[in-house]
Amino acid sequence: MVLLISALPSFAAQTLVVEGVISPAWVERGGKREPLASGMTLNAGDKVHTGPGSRTLLRMAEGSAVKLGENATLAVDDLLQKRDGGKTLVNATFDVVRGAFRFTTGVFAKDPAQRNIKVKIATVTAGIRGTDVWGRSTAKEDLVCLIEGRISVDHGGKQFSMAEPLLFFVAPRNQPPKPVASVSKEQVDQWSEETEMRDGNGAARRGGRYRVDVLATREENAALQARVKAQEAGFPARVDSRQDSYGSESYEVHIAGFATAKDAAVAAAKLKALGFAEARAR
Repeated sequence: MVLLISALPSFAAQTLVVEGVISPAWVERGGKREPLASGMTLNAGDKVHTGPGSRTLLRMAEGSAVKLGENATLAVDDLLQKRDGGKTLVNATFDVVRGAFRFTTGVFAKDPAQRNIKVKIATVTAGIRGTDVWGRSTAKEDLVCLIEGRISVDHGGKQFSMAEPLLFFVAPRNQPPKPVASVSKEQVDQWSEETEMRDGNGAARRGGRYRVDVLATREENAALQARVKAQEAGFPARVDSRQDSYGSESYEVHIAGFATAKDAAVAAAKLKALGFAEARAR
């Protein structure tokens, strides 16, 4: 799936900020992969991967939200923005390779930005001048749903428009596409849950004050190995060292930033299932 937000030339490079994440999730940059963490910035060329049960909430500079569901892949191909006469002009290209995705304007700020959005969901391309679109690409079909705004759709070289809220288009694999149809709010709410990040499910958010202690040890190598293992599993673990009054070093492996105590407890349970027997929330 490719999401293209275009405007006028002479833009400056911008970043995406990770407002929240339910691990496991990773960012791939420069040929290396590291765990995705709340507060992290994403640049053009980065690629986000989410694992089972994962969610991500990303913030664009002008206040729009980009959301990903579990087992999804998002490539940030281009990300530019400029101000012109008091108006924000945005140019960004996102390639959603698989999974569920949502783009919504005005979530973090009410900035009247000028946007031309193009979403490609494998065989379906949707050009959007609106505020809310949801899409999903699976092995069985590609789907795009207009929640609010207006989109133009291209499938197999045929173009048409969708200008009413709560319309959706489905292109099954190796079959003719289905006609545009209305969808109930209840169905949209159900689809939207695939990309919504709810507190109490292991969510880490910017400013979160709860943490999970993964391991406490006096062996530096043991701490470093635990950090690497957690990070490879998609959890942003870090190591802190302390020295007592006798000069002895101790090491703590932990993950910080969980939104609630329940979120930390859920994350601790996930880590225990990965073999971190000492993981505990606090």
